[in-house]
Amino acid sequence: MSSRRPQSCLWCGREVAESESGRRRRYCRQSCRQRAYEHRSAVKGTSIPEDAVVLSAQETTELADRWFAARCAAEDVATAVDEGAEKSELVSLCKELVYLTREAERLR
Repeated sequence: MSSRRPQSCLWCGREVAESESGRRRRYCRQSCRQRAYEHRSAVKGTSIPEDAVVLSAQETTELADRWFAARCAAEDVATAVDEGAEKSELVSLCKELVYLTREAERLR
């Protein structure tokens, strides 16, 4: 088992599968690598930093929606704890919370 923290894709934020040997991968798939290259090329010669994350209005709305869903799930867990919910219900709510927070980590 690896002791390293899972790497996030530099383009979309999804988890990157660890390679068996060599240096760590920076992108989860070839299409993310290509989008990152296109972005770097587009901002070259502008005042926008090469490593800036530029999101469309739709991507920003979707990201906010994912974080809102994660916050609501966290509130559901807190309410269930306060109300003395059964362990099975708490396990289910926590699984949903973990799923939603992983989704919220995605930038695109």
